[in-house]
Amino acid sequence: MPRREKVIRMSVELPLWRALTAYRVLTMLYAIGLFATAYDAFPRPWLAVAYYAVLCGWTLATLPRVANAARCTKRFLAADLTVALAGILLTPLADAPARVQAGGPTLPSIWTAGSVLAFALKGGWRWAALASTLVAVANLAERGSPARDTVHNVILVWVASIAIGYVVEVARASERTLARALEIEAATRERERLARDIHDSVLQVLAMVKRRGDALGGEAAELGRLAGEQEVALRTLVSGGLVPVSRVSEDAAEGAVVRVVDEEPDGAPHDGPVDLRTLLAPYAGAKVSLAEPGAPVPLAPHAARELAAAVGAALDNVRRHAGEHARAWILVEDEPDEVIVTVRDDGPGIPEGRLAQAEGEGRLGVALSIRGRLRDLGGSADLVSVPGQGTEVELKVPKHANDPQDARGRTGSR
Repeated sequence: MPRREKVIRMSVELPLWRALTAYRVLTMLYAIGLFATAYDAFPRPWLAVAYYAVLCGWTLATLPRVANAARCTKRFLAADLTVALAGILLTPLADAPARVQAGGPTLPSIWTAGSVLAFALKGGWRWAALASTLVAVANLAERGSPARDTVHNVILVWVASIAIGYVVEVARASERTLARALEIEAATRERERLARDIHDSVLQVLAMVKRRGDALGGEAAELGRLAGEQEVALRTLVSGGLVPVSRVSEDAAEGAVVRVVDEEPDGAPHDGPVDLRTLLAPYAGAKVSLAEPGAPVPLAPHAARELAAAVGAALDNVRRHAGEHARAWILVEDEPDEVIVTVRDDGPGIPEGRLAQAEGEGRLGVALSIRGRLRDLGGSADLVSVPGQGTEVELKVPKHANDPQDARGRTGSR
């Protein structure tokens, strides 16, 4: 049965844009109605008629502009607010001074709030605060003095617009979180489906080849060993626990869109922490078992790479000195202040005094590749070995490990 990819588009703010569109039309009609009922009280009604003609044409022509955040550009918002402020400042010229001092409505009346709300929906509470402040200044200039009713209306618009802008910011963050959760759920389901298919075919074949190769011996045994390594690697891949998760959940004008975005290639700069598990996952194999917390283990990029390199150096020692049949185990522990990685093997162990002798002979694998790396990060490496019972290397790195290169750069710049 063919599968169809489903793109989910979500937006909790889209209804707010639709409501704003209706609000602008209704408040435009309301402002014109107020003027019509008090037409005879205006000493210069022609000025008001000219303004309302502009207001009506502007409102109707720009309805598509307030359909969503993408179309509501900064240039449009600035022009829209200019229309509202111009109407407020023209009120004393068109209306009677007595009506203005008595608290009569401005020419745009409550239509002005729609312009401020557009700022709130587009840019959040900070944009709303800026727009409402400009409206407040215009209203105070129109009245000439901070009358009680003017201050009351100004504060009301101010608080309401900032509150709506804050709600919009929270809604957008919720959209991103929901889109992320949906993507993880979809990826998990797809991974489970692939795991079932692979388990029913490829993994079973590899397991059978391994068993038959071990039973036959000779060259078949080597083939069985390779099949066993591929089986373990494939199981690790399809399990998905250690596979880097794609960054998705991009914002769109009509809402959050669930879309796959590839991870940065190796060597690309990273601004944020790196999941240590993704660097240790390649070490897992037929003879190396990896146990991790099941949740991301974040570390600074440099610290994560150095710790993974130290683990690799420890595994190299296992392969060189413990024999080709030795097994190794990697245990990752995510503590509140530090990350602990333990590498243990079931080899013959290290005879007492052997490490000091190796350093004296110039073989500094443990001293430099392991301890030296962690010392630069402010961490430590402890090695415990009992002859006949294997070797255990405990690597500790603080969560806020500094990058030695950055530290040298800062020192050199003084």
